[in-house]
Formats: sequence, C-alpha cells, structure tokens
Amino acid sequence: MKGLVERMQAGDRVALARLMTLVENRAPGLPALMSRVYPGSGRAHVIGITGPPGAGKSTLTDRITRHLRTAGTRVGIVAVDPSSPFSGGAVLGDRIRMQTHFLDPGVFIRSLASRGSHGGVARATRDVTRLLDAFGMEHVIVETVGVGQTELDVMRLADTTVVVLVPEAGDAVQVMKAGLLEIADVFVVNKADRDGAERMKSELIQMLHLRPASAWNIPVILTQAATDVGTAELVAALEQHRAALAGDAERERRIRLRRESELLDILEEELRRRLEHRLGNGVDGLAPVLDAVRGGTLDPYSAALRILEDASTLEELLGRA
Repeated sequence: MKGLVERMQAGDRVALARLMTLVENRAPGLPALMSRVYPGSGRAHVIGITGPPGAGKSTLTDRITRHLRTAGTRVGIVAVDPSSPFSGGAVLGDRIRMQTHFLDPGVFIRSLASRGSHGGVARATRDVTRLLDAFGMEHVIVETVGVGQTELDVMRLADTTVVVLVPEAGDAVQVMKAGLLEIADVFVVNKADRDGAERMKSELIQMLHLRPASAWNIPVILTQAATDVGTAELVAALEQHRAALAGDAERERRIRLRRESELLDILEEELRRRLEHRLGNGVDGLAPVLDAVRGGTLDPYSAALRILEDASTLEELLGRA
C-alpha cells in the first residue's frame, strides 16, 4: 500500500483502482489509509441516482455524464450492483451500457458488489466516492440497482438524490411507502413517452405538498433517456440544487450528521474486526464465558454484559489486532 495514495493524488488511475480494491475488500489498515485521503476530499458534488429496476437509471447516468463532460467537468461513477452469492463479484451490465466513456480520461467507472451486507455496501461506497473526490472528480454519480434498505443507506451519502420512476411503476402512494419521498431532491419520470407519465408527474407534485416546506422546491422532470429528451433540464436541476446547497443551514446540518455517522461506522467496523481477530486467536479471560454461551448455560445478553463490565477481559479483547 506504500505510495498508493501519493500516486493516486498525482493522477495515477492504476493506483486509484488498487485503492478501490483495498476499500472493497475492507483491507486491514484501511482507517489509516483513508485518513491520508480524507484531507484531499470534500469538493465533489455527489449525485445519487436510485429507483426500481428497469427504470432506465444506467441510461440516464450515461446521458448525465455526457452532458457534464461536454461542459468540461470530470465525472466519477460508482455503480452499486447486485452480486453473485458465490463469487461476490459485481455484475458488469452498468459498465457495458456506459462503455463509450471507458477511453475518456475525464471519467472513471467502478462497479461495487453488494456482498449481502447493506452496512458493508454503504461503507465501501462511501470510501470509493471519497477516493474519486480526492482524485479530482468534480461530480461523482452513485447509481443503485433498486430501492431497498441498502440503496436508501447508500443514498444518504449523496448531496443530491435523484429518484427515477417510470409510468408503470404504480401510483405515487407506492413512492411514499418506499421511503423515496423523504430522500428525493429531484424526481424523474423516465420513459415519458409511455402512457401515464403525465399522471405520475401530477401525483408526485401533489404528494410533494405533504412534505414540510423548505427553500428547495423539488422538481419533477419528464425524460426519455434513450433519446436524450429532458436530460438537459435534469442536469440544470442538479446544478441548481448544488447552488442552493451552498451555505445552506440544512446542508451544514446534514454534513455534521453524516460525519458523526461516519465516525460511528468506522468505530463499529474496526471494533468488530478486532473482536473477530481476538476471538479467532483465543482470549484467556473470555474462554469460560464463550464455553457457557456455546453450551447454552449462559444467554448471550448476560454474557455480553459480563464481558463489557470486566475491564481486564475487555482490554485484552480490544487490544491492537
């Protein structure tokens, strides 16, 4: 890992890719590594794109990227894909759709496997996004495959969240049930040449009146990503939201909460790693408690309290791994 951060900061794409692999595999020593990346981050506009499968998110991401590149800005793309339960590898469908950007030095695309743990996905996505930010990408687009809890967790990393729907996705009540109303900064009704697009837009506008009043009025934009209809309006809305965030008290509140959440996340991950390492190598003071739990003579709740209240066992358990 020696020299990787410096090479990445100097514009080495191979070093960036290797750092991303370390992040995705949650390599030992990651907090120390990312602490060197952190000071160079915080400038990128992070755009989250989510919505049900088949809504055209990848095509929309491709179109947004084209518009941003035409304007001369550099773009990072993180595609959070479903993974095989056997290989744990990311499906490359998103990259195939966006293959026209591969030879563009102003674009970097990375697919992340979900690996079955929504907490792990959010952590890996956060760190890969930070690497792209530190690499000098002015916009980082994070695209998710669906709208489950994993995707909602990932979207909380974004400065601007775009929720993409299609006319046949059902009524706006389903959107509210899925928790999308709370996270959206921009709504897109894609494939707007299909029946029901205007009705979906009207329902969303009515539903948005139920949200607490704020300085930002959430737009609902009709697009046909396949033919690039409406995407210029969408890109304009993204830039308007970015401008609205500058100096906004709500944005500052969200950033503070995000930083606090990130600290707790890092502590949780590092403590778990140390615990697993120590348990795997054996901890003398813990052996009787573990045997009792395994044998069913002690419940895990009482065992956890006993360990937490025993300073010497706790110190041995959480020592440097």
